[in-house]
Amino acid sequence: MNDEEHLRSFEDQSLPQEQWNHRAHLKVAYLYLLRYPYAEALERLRAGIKAYNAAQGILDTPTGGYHETMTQVWLQLVYTTLRQFGPAASAEAFFEAQTQLQSKRTPLLFYSRERIMSAEAKGAFVAPDLAALPVAVGNNA
Repeated sequence: MNDEEHLRSFEDQSLPQEQWNHRAHLKVAYLYLLRYPYAEALERLRAGIKAYNAAQGILDTPTGGYHETMTQVWLQLVYTTLRQFGPAASAEAFFEAQTQLQSKRTPLLFYSRERIMSAEAKGAFVAPDLAALPVAVGNNA
């Protein structure tokens, strides 16, 4: 599936749930960051994930569903990587080249497990407790 198809299937909620994985989330973040200023990319990503989850019957529970801090952390990591290394020919090529984004454990470099998995972090952004998130030079976040 090319970038346009991936984004369209996310936005119209037709992306099969079994394909809605870590990489699929980050591809949407990357594609939004290529198209929109950071703040708008965040709003679109936030609204899109919530709409997709609702359409797929993914329940928002204390341990599942939408997670605000994770969304913001991953968007910031993709944004910083994009600013540092530039875009690639496709979202897939970008993530193949940027292996640091492939591990779902990356946020644990900045957050203790207890903090990032807290109910507070799920509902609203909480700052990291281990190390500051990277910030790109000229960051417009």
